[in-house]
Amino acid sequence: MLDGRVALVTGAGRGIGRATALALARAGAHVAVSYYTSIDGAEAAVGEISGLGRRAVAVPADVADGAQVTAMVEAALREMGRIDILVNNAGIASQAATADLTEAEWDRVVDVNLKGAFLCARAVLPTMMAQHWGRIINISSIAGQTGGRLGAHYAAAKAGLLGLTKFLARELAPWGITVNAVAPSGIPTDLLSRAGVDPAVLAERPVGRAGTPEEVAAAVVFLASDAAAYITGQTISLNGGLWMG
Repeated sequence: MLDGRVALVTGAGRGIGRATALALARAGAHVAVSYYTSIDGAEAAVGEISGLGRRAVAVPADVADGAQVTAMVEAALREMGRIDILVNNAGIASQAATADLTEAEWDRVVDVNLKGAFLCARAVLPTMMAQHWGRIINISSIAGQTGGRLGAHYAAAKAGLLGLTKFLARELAPWGITVNAVAPSGIPTDLLSRAGVDPAVLAERPVGRAGTPEEVAAAVVFLASDAAAYITGQTISLNGGLWMG
């Protein structure tokens, strides 16, 4: 399905990012595994991807830092020669009432979740535009659609990511680049655990269970494929029927 393609997945050392990197590799892609703190997870993912017969490399970056993003993309291009697929998965979260939310906390969550996606997309565009083919897939959240329960900073960042998706989709369509988003909910990950979300809440949805990182990854693989070439500017909601707007 993705034979010969090269993907760059941010936040790929664990959770949804790691599941996505592995799913892309199983579909035939070579993968640059980007991480910030999860070096052990990233290196383990590289090992698993290599075991599938695909090329893989771990590349570090704080996606909120433009210089680090540039270095990450340059490293991926040196090792892989091209980038066809970008998955903007890197993200952080915390629970906070608006009255208690500090400016620093707001800035960090918005910078990683929203500005980071912009910086990564901007960095890969020269190569995608030159080859007239590309897939950018942004991992948003139900919080960007309904407000969620974590906090104003997280909801605003994830909603902004949906707006960025729509604008880039329109702007980049003439270059054969599609831009879509996936908005999960109820996926048990380290991110939600660190944010203090009760695991029992994740199963409180019409399908009667929590989702899995692999189910999110399957949607990403589809959006990255030629089968999704006519889909752009869209959001796939993976929430077990919790929100059916």
